[in-house]
This record gives sequence, C-alpha cells and structure tokens, in this order.
Amino acid sequence: MSDTDAKPLKCPVGETSCEWLDEVDSLRQQINELSELVSTDALTGLFNFRHFKTVLQAEMDRSKRSGIPTSLVMVDVDHFKAINDNYGHETGNLALKSLADILNSEVRTTDIVCRYGGEEFAMIFPETHLNLAVKVADRIRKQISSESIAVDGDEIKLTVSMGASVYMKFSVLDFNDFVASVDKYLYEAKQSGRNCICHIDYSELRSVTEVGVDERAMLFNAE
Repeated sequence: MSDTDAKPLKCPVGETSCEWLDEVDSLRQQINELSELVSTDALTGLFNFRHFKTVLQAEMDRSKRSGIPTSLVMVDVDHFKAINDNYGHETGNLALKSLADILNSEVRTTDIVCRYGGEEFAMIFPETHLNLAVKVADRIRKQISSESIAVDGDEIKLTVSMGASVYMKFSVLDFNDFVASVDKYLYEAKQSGRNCICHIDYSELRSVTEVGVDERAMLFNAE
C-alpha cells in the first residue's frame, strides 16, 4: 500500500493529538523509503536487478495467462572498460547515469528500465510485440550515439549494443532461459560490430494480435 493509499491514523481514545500516532506515521514513512531503496539502484536511480527479476517473472506469467506478449531488451555499453581506463571510474559512473537518464526518458510510464549490473541495462516492455520494442529500442540506440558527455573539456561519445526477444503465451522457457536467450542476441550484436540491435527472427514467432492504439502511437514516434 502506498502513502496515498494508506488510511489516516486515528487515536483509539479519540485524542486530537497523539504521540503514538506520530511515531507510527514516522515509522510508516521510513518503511516506504526503505522499500524504495531495496528496489532502486543507488547510482542511476533506475530499478535494480532484484526488481527486474520480480517484474519480469510477473510479466511472463501474465503473458501466459493473457496471450499478450512481453518484450525484453538488454543493453550493454560498448567499450566501457576503455572509458574507465582513460577517464577514471568517476567519469564512468557519470556516463552510466547519463545513459540511464536517456533510457528512462524515452519509454512509456508502463515500461520498466533496470540496471541489470555493471554497464548492462534491461528494458521490459509489458504487453508489447517484438517489432515495436525493437523499433523503440533502436531509436534510443541512435539517440545515445548522437549525444556526448562533457568531461573536463572532452566530449565522450557512447554507443550501446542491444539484444531483444519476446515472451509469448506458448513460450516454454523459464525465467533464466528467457534472459539467457536475450543475452545471446546481445552477444551477437557485440560480435556484429557493436552499436546495433540483434533479435529473434520475426518469422520464428507465432502470429500475434493487431498492434493496439498506444503501440501504434509509440511506433509512429519511433519511425
């Protein structure tokens, strides 16, 4: 239950001012703050790996029930070690924060962006067909490569490689295998020269329902 959903506290003996209620309210706020910390990456402000596992499993389960696909895109910064080696870890952290801001600002409020670990990120697209997720992700990839980070008078250019796949009603992969399948396409993107996105062949997918209104609008913006 969120702060806004919580019922107002009332003194059991009807007092207008109650020190115990104040203490309970303070404890409630602390619990909410701790809950947010548990699911948030401290550096980037994105959701962390723990939250990623919880949400992706829930969306996979929902896809099984509803038949509406869930798409997953894994993102990895190209040559990140060189940035740390040449500019230092502080600059590397700044690069990760800047990248996280771009990822988070370019998706819908219903999409989930997480820091998977190190310089790798994950974007979960609930109720989204693969072709749309790929188009949106590729637009984000191009935006990242077109921008730069200013550090001590230098302009640092970032590029990312991406892998993508989709979980559908008839998918038989479990959580670990599904993530591993997307990582395989990410590795393929790395091997293909980086700064690109690789994904499962559309011809291998079962037919899916027509793209919805929200997805059409997003697809239009991605072109």
